[in-house]
Amino acid sequence: MIKTDILIIGAGPTGLFTVFEAGLLKLKTHLIDALPQPGGQCSEIYPKKPIYDIPAFPEILAGDLVGNLMEQIKPFEPGFTLGERAETLEKLDDGTFIVTTNKGTKHHAPVVAIAGGLGSFEPRKPPIENIADYEDKGVSYFIKDPEVYRDKKVVIAGGGDSALDWAIYLADVAAEVSLVHRRREFRGALDSVERVSELAKLGKIEMITNAEVVGLRGEGKLEKVVIRHKDTARGEEFKEVDEFIPLFGLSPKLGPIGDWGLEIEKNAIKVDNSYDYQTNIPGVYAIGDVNTYKGKLKLILSGFHEAAIMCQSAYARIFPDKKYILKYTTVGGVQGFDGSKKEAKKEVVQSIG
Repeated sequence: MIKTDILIIGAGPTGLFTVFEAGLLKLKTHLIDALPQPGGQCSEIYPKKPIYDIPAFPEILAGDLVGNLMEQIKPFEPGFTLGERAETLEKLDDGTFIVTTNKGTKHHAPVVAIAGGLGSFEPRKPPIENIADYEDKGVSYFIKDPEVYRDKKVVIAGGGDSALDWAIYLADVAAEVSLVHRRREFRGALDSVERVSELAKLGKIEMITNAEVVGLRGEGKLEKVVIRHKDTARGEEFKEVDEFIPLFGLSPKLGPIGDWGLEIEKNAIKVDNSYDYQTNIPGVYAIGDVNTYKGKLKLILSGFHEAAIMCQSAYARIFPDKKYILKYTTVGGVQGFDGSKKEAKKEVVQSIG
């Protein structure tokens, strides 16, 4: 059984920053995540997309943000259970918890912090009868590594920001990029729509509007897509492709966490934001996009703030007889569990005379 001070469900940015805030309090942490690597959506769905609202970073790629957080928490030596989903929560007589994953791994902690973002995600799949036959054989719902599409013929379906952004990005990677959308108007950012239009004029993107991909063909792997045009005169066309990427968004689900007896409101966990983001189960907290309260903003920086407040409450719960005095890192520095020490350089004042 894995034992820790704070068990964090979710290894996205908020969960990772919780490690740092807990480490400042000398609290050990362990993270569970269903994904095979830390970073949550930032690593799994859009590692190459820029984020603009992280303090002190005018622009930073989502994957780079995760990399920086991993570097920041390294001195605090967190544990990870990756590729496993938190399945059950059991509260013991002493007030501590045992969380068991879908693979049977047990974790024991006095505090559980749910930082699962919007929960687990399932892609919204287009209603193509045989699409499951080609999943991982030419059909993908996420783009993890753009280099996979180097010099290939790619068809992207969708009309939102994700479809537009990846069409723009892959225009310089793939041999051919076609963007199929069922309407003439796109619902993404105006500058992205304009950029796609420019690339279409330059012949780097083929825009196919008022049309849908309705069928897939291929022996053992994807070889062609069937595109149906709303213009009945054009009817259906068969287009040779190597990869088909339908980007119609994701459906968030709380998954098994929704059965833990927590108070749920609109697929989010209600918390006490006036104090410490604790749920209706004492000792279980929810921070980041997974929680809800009056005035909630689903921003990464909001999750960072909630993590800091939550860790103070967790410390008081774990050590009820101790009083923690907040020490600024600019004064006390950062002492890692690995023996490393970071602190500001002290100015030397030299007297004269």
